[in-house]
Amino acid sequence: MHIYKNLFSSLCYVLFLSTTLMAQQDLTGNWLMYFGTNRVSNRLSVHTEAQYRNHTLTPNNIEQLLLRTGLNFHLSKKAMATFGYAYIPSYTFESEQKEPEVTEHRIWQQFLLNNRLGRVKFEHRYRLEQRWVNGEYRDRFRYRLMLFIPINTNIMEKGSMFVGLYNEVFVNANKTFFDRNRLYGALGYQLDDHAGVQLGLLRQRVNDFGKWYLQFALVYNLDFRKTN
Repeated sequence: MHIYKNLFSSLCYVLFLSTTLMAQQDLTGNWLMYFGTNRVSNRLSVHTEAQYRNHTLTPNNIEQLLLRTGLNFHLSKKAMATFGYAYIPSYTFESEQKEPEVTEHRIWQQFLLNNRLGRVKFEHRYRLEQRWVNGEYRDRFRYRLMLFIPINTNIMEKGSMFVGLYNEVFVNANKTFFDRNRLYGALGYQLDDHAGVQLGLLRQRVNDFGKWYLQFALVYNLDFRKTN
């Protein structure tokens, strides 16, 4: 327990210090995010997602709007496959932003695998994307390894405070092989069995350019299955 409390304190300090420094230098953006896994049967659920991404720390200079949905197939308690669609308009920094400069339509497939080691939950995410960016077709593959580490409980449950960490790599099937890398750390709180929040910091590197993003995420998983 002591090592997890130290990790929690260290991450709090890094989030505070990094955000303060970046805000002063105007080197950070902001992402406001919602994710939902909405169960409709024991085997099926609907993925819902919305992300409002900003060039700046204050959410008044939109960089990208991401709307994503999909159908999840629950293969077991540890494995899930998804097929979905996403719409992503993007805006240039300090443009008039009346219309997006880049518009993307995306089909995506995903396989999610979970396992545990002690109190730590590991989440492996494999994703394929077929992308139409301003009409140009592109393929991309993504792999993300995420860790959830509860601080005050042994498992993730109502009232759990936790640390979330992940690294994700993106590679293209054509043109430039390396697309981008994302490194993320967050503090989270599980409100109940269906909802949780995270406040985190993400470092995204695209080729030789890197930028920080302050993130707030709400996870709200509705269950529409009938109960007796």
